[in-house]
Amino acid sequence: MKQFYQWYRKHITGAIFTGLILGILVGLFLANKSEFVLTATGLVGSIYMNALNMMIFPLVFCSIVMGITSIGSAKITGKITGAAMLFFLGTTVLASFVGLIIPRLIRLGKGVHFEMATADIQATEMNSILDTIKGLIPSNPIAAFANGNMLQVLTFAVIIGFTLIAIGEKGKPLLKVIDSCNEVCLKVISTVMYFTPIGVFCTIVPVVEANGTDTILSLATQLIILYAAFFGFAFIVYGTAVKVLGKVNPIRFFRAILPAALNAFGTCSSSATIPISKRCVEEELGVSNQISSIAVPLGATVNMDAVSIVMSFMIIFFANACGVNVSVSMMVIILLANTLLSVGTPGIPGGAIASFAALATMAGLPAGIMGVYISINTLCDMGATCVNVIGDLAGCVVLQEKIDLEK
Repeated sequence: MKQFYQWYRKHITGAIFTGLILGILVGLFLANKSEFVLTATGLVGSIYMNALNMMIFPLVFCSIVMGITSIGSAKITGKITGAAMLFFLGTTVLASFVGLIIPRLIRLGKGVHFEMATADIQATEMNSILDTIKGLIPSNPIAAFANGNMLQVLTFAVIIGFTLIAIGEKGKPLLKVIDSCNEVCLKVISTVMYFTPIGVFCTIVPVVEANGTDTILSLATQLIILYAAFFGFAFIVYGTAVKVLGKVNPIRFFRAILPAALNAFGTCSSSATIPISKRCVEEELGVSNQISSIAVPLGATVNMDAVSIVMSFMIIFFANACGVNVSVSMMVIILLANTLLSVGTPGIPGGAIASFAALATMAGLPAGIMGVYISINTLCDMGATCVNVIGDLAGCVVLQEKIDLEK
């Protein structure tokens, strides 16, 4: 049995990929003909997602606290956080630019006609960014965990980490408890990891079945171009960053992070992929736990490069399809707004819908396009989440090379 586990762990990437392909095929050809298949996969998929989500916030809190205290220096922790934010925001601006330029150059959406659908979605207001800043420090830490507010959990963990450093010996009993909790979380996640191929299979079947072959085929060209932009961005931008700044062979990098990327693709959740992401960069790429404990959760919260591509891409696509002219000045405004909105986009399935509604309103698009966008949102979200996670891990590799943890 032990030999089987070792073999299975070694080939887990292939198993996940197989589960993904089988899930797509079952979703296309079987699920709509069998209520039992759809119900069974939906049930198992929900259990898998709950098992991952169960440990996300305890793991994020404990790993950040342990990362900060193991560094033992507020200066170095600040350097890691600042460098990570600089990397993530820089690539987000670039991604927004790519998402605006590509569809504009190829005039994507010209001649496309589709039925408008209504959708009662409230747009994210720009002043919500200020509200996010004001709400960084949780008035009730327990509520932050219960409500899934990742930014507040991150802030709370940073506060506790620095406080434990400040009080020294008196904080060691609590630090031991947090360390034990961290080990428990890691063990649970390691166990759940063995079921990832089944989990990815069961989460992808309902997604493909819900969209149906008609929707997929009618928007196939747009989705193919969008995915080409996604992975072109990932291979060019992240691959270059990893090679030039991180001093790591890009082929080795992409091979090492494949389990996390495939899990993100299947679950549409960068937050749910945090444990697998940490495992990939630490065990396969040698990134220090001190860096991954801060950069990976931070990236899952603020690094939304592919979401920026989706929102910019779709604004131009719908504008061309609806005959709405998006001026250069409006493109600049959308670029800036997109960067700000994407930072606050939660790393969960469908997290970008409200932000897209805000950008669509700014661009003067008809409200009916939201129904069309929502119908293909999950198909866009799968690739976007996958690329976002790749960006998180590329940032870790760059930070590992550029930050001296000894100083």
